[in-house]
Amino acid sequence: MNFTGLSTVQQVFDQFNLQFPFLRLELYAHGHEGAKGSKPDDQVSHETTLNQLNPDIEDNTFDILPEMTVAEFEKFMKEKYSLNIQVFRKSADIWLQTSATDHWTLEKQNGKGQRSTLEYDIPPIDITDFDLE
Repeated sequence: MNFTGLSTVQQVFDQFNLQFPFLRLELYAHGHEGAKGSKPDDQVSHETTLNQLNPDIEDNTFDILPEMTVAEFEKFMKEKYSLNIQVFRKSADIWLQTSATDHWTLEKQNGKGQRSTLEYDIPPIDITDFDLE
């Protein structure tokens, strides 16, 4: 992931989504506690630049490892860049905050999100057509 102080929140999110297409990031003005989710009214606009959130942020490049847990990734972003990131996972047609499964890896979360979008063509079973003998 590459960013500068002039990068927008959306540009950071777009880079993350290239690697994890079934996960989504949101940025919040305040962090969340443990297994609790972040409050929607705390969300930061996607057009905000990183230096508006952290004037001391420097140009940076780093790798996001698929083996990182969500908790490790969120902690890294908070401690290194003072950014309160929350990961969301695709679940069919909605996005869920992963706060209850922050111990899962990013790879596992992304796989779960991908599987939730698959459509299965399973013919219905006619339960009236069976033998009782």
